[in-house]
Amino acid sequence: MLRAESVVPVRMRRVAVVAPEPALRETLVRIAEAGCVEIDLAVDGGPSVRRGPAASRLQRLRAGPGPAVLSAAPPDLDALEREGRADLLAGEAQLEERLGGAVRHGAVAALAGWCPEGEMGATAARIAGAGGALVPLPTPRGVDPPTLLTGAAERPPDRRPRTVRRSFTPLVTTYGTVPYADLDPTLPAGIAYVVMFGLMFGDAGHGLLLLALALVLRAGRPRRAAALRPLWPFVAAAGLASALAGLAYGEFFGPTGVLPVLWLAPLDEPTRLLTAAVGLGAVLLALAYGAGIVNRLREGGPAAALYATSGVAGAAVYLGLAALAVSVWLGQAVYGVVGAGVVAVGLAFAGVGVYAGTAGGAGGAVQTGVQLFDAVVRIGSNVVSFARLAAFGLTHAALGAIVWDGTTSLAGRGPAGVAVATLVFLLGNALAFALEALVAGVQALRLEFYELFSRLFETEGRPFRPWRPPVQHLTGPAGGTGASEARATTGRGPVRKEEA
Repeated sequence: MLRAESVVPVRMRRVAVVAPEPALRETLVRIAEAGCVEIDLAVDGGPSVRRGPAASRLQRLRAGPGPAVLSAAPPDLDALEREGRADLLAGEAQLEERLGGAVRHGAVAALAGWCPEGEMGATAARIAGAGGALVPLPTPRGVDPPTLLTGAAERPPDRRPRTVRRSFTPLVTTYGTVPYADLDPTLPAGIAYVVMFGLMFGDAGHGLLLLALALVLRAGRPRRAAALRPLWPFVAAAGLASALAGLAYGEFFGPTGVLPVLWLAPLDEPTRLLTAAVGLGAVLLALAYGAGIVNRLREGGPAAALYATSGVAGAAVYLGLAALAVSVWLGQAVYGVVGAGVVAVGLAFAGVGVYAGTAGGAGGAVQTGVQLFDAVVRIGSNVVSFARLAAFGLTHAALGAIVWDGTTSLAGRGPAGVAVATLVFLLGNALAFALEALVAGVQALRLEFYELFSRLFETEGRPFRPWRPPVQHLTGPAGGTGASEARATTGRGPVRKEEA
């Protein structure tokens, strides 16, 4: 059973970081170590801040953009400049930017920002040791908090969820930032993606190869692909879906006869596969409309949910058109009458919502008519678009059949034929694997973005960007870095100096 916090973005709180002026630097260093507070900068609406001494020295070094490392103790800026330590100067420049944007009253300074609600206790305890405090503030009216998805990499390492959810997160973040009020679609979007991928890439042998590739990524191999390691559950899920679809199709590196057909052979029953693909698409669209209704309700209340083309009104048009299609399919007029009535009601409510967003008058009426016509046409085209699940499933099966036919025809021509047949089988399957994996991956992504996400999202949120440069603790003098040993921390755990 899904917990409530798993279907919405992480709950955010508006906070103020408050500290006595002498303790402000150490407080901010501990905020950076916590890695879960986004601090408002002066450019976000605060007073203008002059370039500090660290920023001036960094500019003189003419260093390109690179990683910033924050020194826990105040460093000797001249020594850093002489040593060319652009990383430490960049960290100090970031600190100066935040120190300069603080609001001061007497001996006390404060900065405003955002913090995940679940992180406030630990963060407050961390900065209390430096004399600072984390004070909750009311959310400003008309300002949406930044969005942090449950599986996002911006979460501190010890608060990140299981790897499966994390591996699906790029599907959503690549499309855009989920508004703070909306549902978090990460898990259902990932499941829908791998199911669609599996239908198009249905071959048990190729699916097992994907599973093997996922295990290689999990092991951190090859080292050049180490950055892709968090995605291994995503690749494994796609491989499992492909293997299961291959079992249903009776495909194992093509129609080799190794597996029996449990459901249908794509090349023998293309119409049945097409019907199943469109049916799956219709179900996914219905689910997308359901999520869209919830999002419109959370964003703008009942009126927004009722009149939006991605809300109740649009869902009514969709269901009415589905009833009309069923009427034609079954030859039952009663479904057609009911469907036409539901479509009319949905279009009426959608028209009210669209017209309210126009300038009114005759021009507004024409614009409303055009948008309603587009909404109806788009529903039909979106449903039909899922036929590509069957089309590319057929393509994959056809390529496998071509490779297998070539292999079997060559294998009966003596030892030389067997050798050539083996080469054809290996190279043919390698080509089919690479080509179809790419095509299926792109097509599943297209269906996810254009057919499904377009109903979930109407606006875009702002991503949560916590300030968390690695913090370097010098064991030698606080001046230059020279021969001094150092350790760096980021988030809540230590990292090696070379990683900083």
